[in-house]
Amino acid sequence: MEEGACVHSPMIKVGLQHDLYLSNNLLSLYAKCFGVGPARHFFDEMPHKDVVSWTTLLSAHTRNKHHFEALELFDMMLGSGQYPNEFTLSSALRSCSALGEFEFGAQIHACVVKLGLELNAVLATTLVDLYTKCDCTVESHKLLTFVKDGDVVSWTTMISSLVETSKWSEALQLYVKMIEAGLYPNGYTFVKLLSMSSFVGLGMGCGKVLHAQLIRFGVEMNLVLKTAIVDMYAKCKRMEDAIKVYNQTPECDVYLWTTIISGFVQNFRVREAVNAFVDMGLSKTPPNNYTYASLLNASSSVLSLELGEQFHSRVIMAGLEDDIFVGNALIDMYMKCSQTTANGVKAFRGLASPNVVSWTSLIAGFAENGLEEESFQLFGEMQAAGVQPNSFTLSTILGACSKIKSLIQTMKIHGFIIKTKADIDIVVGNALVDAYAGGGMADEAWSVIRKMNHRDPITYTSLAAKLNQRGDHEMALKVITHMCNDEINMSEFSLTSFLSAAAGLGTMETGKQLHCYSVKSGFLCNSVSNSLVHLYSKCGSMQDAYKAFKDISETDTVSWNSLISGLASNGHISDALSAFDDMRLAGVKPDSFTFLSLIFACSQGRLLNQGLDYFYSMEKTYDVTPKLDHYVCLIDLLGRGGRLEEAMGVIETMPFIPDSVIYKTLLNACNLHGNVPLGEDMARRCLELDPSDPAVYLLLASLYDNARLSDFGDKTRKLMSERGLRRSPRQCWMEVRGKIYVFSAREKIDKDEINEKVLFFITEIKNRGYPYQENEDKLYHAEQLALAFGVLSVPTKAPIRINKNSLICSHCHSFIMLATQFADREIIVRDRKRFHFFKDGQCSCKGHS
Repeated sequence: MEEGACVHSPMIKVGLQHDLYLSNNLLSLYAKCFGVGPARHFFDEMPHKDVVSWTTLLSAHTRNKHHFEALELFDMMLGSGQYPNEFTLSSALRSCSALGEFEFGAQIHACVVKLGLELNAVLATTLVDLYTKCDCTVESHKLLTFVKDGDVVSWTTMISSLVETSKWSEALQLYVKMIEAGLYPNGYTFVKLLSMSSFVGLGMGCGKVLHAQLIRFGVEMNLVLKTAIVDMYAKCKRMEDAIKVYNQTPECDVYLWTTIISGFVQNFRVREAVNAFVDMGLSKTPPNNYTYASLLNASSSVLSLELGEQFHSRVIMAGLEDDIFVGNALIDMYMKCSQTTANGVKAFRGLASPNVVSWTSLIAGFAENGLEEESFQLFGEMQAAGVQPNSFTLSTILGACSKIKSLIQTMKIHGFIIKTKADIDIVVGNALVDAYAGGGMADEAWSVIRKMNHRDPITYTSLAAKLNQRGDHEMALKVITHMCNDEINMSEFSLTSFLSAAAGLGTMETGKQLHCYSVKSGFLCNSVSNSLVHLYSKCGSMQDAYKAFKDISETDTVSWNSLISGLASNGHISDALSAFDDMRLAGVKPDSFTFLSLIFACSQGRLLNQGLDYFYSMEKTYDVTPKLDHYVCLIDLLGRGGRLEEAMGVIETMPFIPDSVIYKTLLNACNLHGNVPLGEDMARRCLELDPSDPAVYLLLASLYDNARLSDFGDKTRKLMSERGLRRSPRQCWMEVRGKIYVFSAREKIDKDEINEKVLFFITEIKNRGYPYQENEDKLYHAEQLALAFGVLSVPTKAPIRINKNSLICSHCHSFIMLATQFADREIIVRDRKRFHFFKDGQCSCKGHS
């Protein structure tokens, strides 16, 4: 390079600067060795220029991706009176193709025809690439028919263009037509086709067929093709096959080694990836930037800071710390593996020109570490630095909005998305749906969905999941209808969300339909099976829950938790504790939710000492730190056992600040055991935390009533009324023939068939001499209305399933229990805390609330 530049000065001294042949060669030297800037400067000083001069400079701009400048040079060349040749036109067409400049490309095509070069194979191939990338496949096919040489390069170019624009099915169809036309593909054709085999809709089958065909056609196995085959098998989760292909020939380079390492990382085989890196060093093949980026990604995947730091030291030794790919991998690794964001920020600051991936990794790192406000600031800094966010950046920042339920930030970013027309991207649309739904703005989420050009299972799964979190299970199930209208099939994740919604509502019929769909679709994976156990438990059908549990091939902690929790809430206390023993024998480690279910079971079963043993063994034996919820259960356990002072001592000494829930739990226990002074103290503490909680007034009034202090009870209710406080509306709902019916307490309507049925039950109870006291407010409770509707609507042999959003009151409990003494029906009531199974005048709770 330096020696070539030294020729320039002697040329001028001896007066040869006017020699066009020498000048063109010198121009080519500057373009290849010093870049387009010095080459353009030399070109402007050339006294004479011909087509070779223009073509050399234009090609340099195209090669260095200065496509706008290349097209400007092409216009200038035509203006100067010079006629382009096939090489000039080819470079200009490649720049049009890169920019998607269809109109400019069509003008150059006209120039090609005018100059009589339309049959030139090189130009025809470049035009095929242009039209394919501009979605003009018809024109591309026509051009292929004009290429008389019928060379494989033209066909491969079009296939390559289709692959690059993600038109995979069209690329395969063209490949078939190519073979039908009597042309056999070369190695490059297969390299392009193999690169798309790991995408959705094609998969392993397509890759294996292509591999078989390249063997059949006798295509020579060079390093590039070998690397493509290894990459295909690795992405299809078939590393054993990838290694077989790797071992077929001894040739290996840095790209093949990196593909092997990357394949192990993608398949979560980090130890083998590290071993491959060691073998790579033994083979004397120096790693490149992509190798180190893959290894840093491996460290991130197993959250190993120590491993990541070792590779970071290797990166420094290799002098690749400034490389953008390595730098981005370092940012991601430190953000995921380090306890602080400092190292990630340091890696970011070490990059000379951070790109959109760098900024996105940094923003995601702050958001994942709970620093959402800082991630919003970084998003602003990114735009100020002139880096435009991509779909991943926007979905990341919207994820931060969803996490902290910041509707203001969501709307700001939504405005930016509309302004930049980024809302056409389905990833961004899905993130917007998630952010709005997570913030409780379901209407806005639906509005985004309606405006989206395309929707997929993630769109509806995000919405259903967030509706479930809000407790709007009925609306979550209605999402299924919209998915069907869009002809979008459920994924295992969406199915899990819908099963969770059905469990929340206790809708057995809908749950069974979803169960059938999961079987037909082959979605009986662990997550779906665990949801089925949860569903049937929540519907009070432990027999079906057991069947679903036994169908799980490899039970995990979630599986056992669903079973234990279901048994406990359905009143099968001894079975729940026995299931815990089975869980330990199966070698599955319990977690905090396991012990929450166990302590609850002991509380419901009045197993005080066993419940205390479970609580105190959590940290000592199983290394599970008790949370506030565990202390609430412990207070309930002690309270039901009458050990109220001990429960008070736990509240005073626990490592958490007591909330109103824990005080109300002990207040309820005081109500059960008639301890008025302690109950008043708990009520006072509750009201200090939340003066507008109606539940405290009702519990305190009930405490006074049970202690025969009715005057204080009346005063408490009056005080509650004066302060404008009302209990949340008590509702019941039930599913009949796939439809959900909701009931609230209301006045009697004599002509109403349901009210007539309630009146029949009351009359029959009184006529049979059973003790029954009609409620004072002369209103039918929601449970009574639901029971009457169930008797009228549910088939005789089927159980009547009633769901409540609060605890069942003693009045309705007595009413249903007495009704089942003469009505031969099984009544299952699921209240906020547990199940009540009524049959033949008995209840599974045995009178315990």
